[in-house]
Amino acid sequence: MNKEVQVQDLGLKDYKETWDFQESLFQKTVDLKIKNRREETRIDTPNHFLFVEHPHVYTLGKSGDQNNLLVDEAELAKKGAKFYKTNRGGDITYHGPGQIVGYPILDLDNFFTDIHKYLRFLEEMVILTLAEYGLKAERSKGETGVWLDVGTPFARKICAMGVRASRWVTMHGFALNVNSDLGYFDLMIPCGIKGKAVTSLNVELGKREIDTTEVKQKLLKHFSSLFEAKAVIEKTEV
Repeated sequence: MNKEVQVQDLGLKDYKETWDFQESLFQKTVDLKIKNRREETRIDTPNHFLFVEHPHVYTLGKSGDQNNLLVDEAELAKKGAKFYKTNRGGDITYHGPGQIVGYPILDLDNFFTDIHKYLRFLEEMVILTLAEYGLKAERSKGETGVWLDVGTPFARKICAMGVRASRWVTMHGFALNVNSDLGYFDLMIPCGIKGKAVTSLNVELGKREIDTTEVKQKLLKHFSSLFEAKAVIEKTEV
């Protein structure tokens, strides 16, 4: 099993362009798995972890309700935002500047074949990272992602998640609000969950600017520990 993970930071990158790049990495891994089984070969499948920041964009999961987007595309255009229907799980999500988006493209045959465990590990990675900033983050029963003050009237979501998997190869991932403009969340019902607030790390820490490079390093540290993976930082070429 190959537990080496190639890590790339794509910087600020268009959502559709990044999605296409994800798809290419995903498909190469799936194709290699099919070839290995057909020819009974033993070529290691690769694992990838992409960090990226997107311009303003709203994405809808394959089982989501477009009514959870509260404005039309003309209004989105005025806000400088785009909208895409995607092939991930989950409902509607916003991505934008100041948010850390992570896309692990892993062959879970290299780690464990359990999607539920995979999602819980991604949540735990975020929970452990936020703990380093003094925040007690938690899971909310029946709601994928990471929250603060669960079970209180002040419950608020700080990290959304939505993944896709085929032949135990994953894509899409998580979006952690770090220095996000929370006003953009007012244009939707986040993840289709009414009556729940959204927050970001900088708001929780007194509205000071947070070093996103530092946050990524902490996320990667906890990811590597949880998945028992070796992270290899790659030069980005997309």
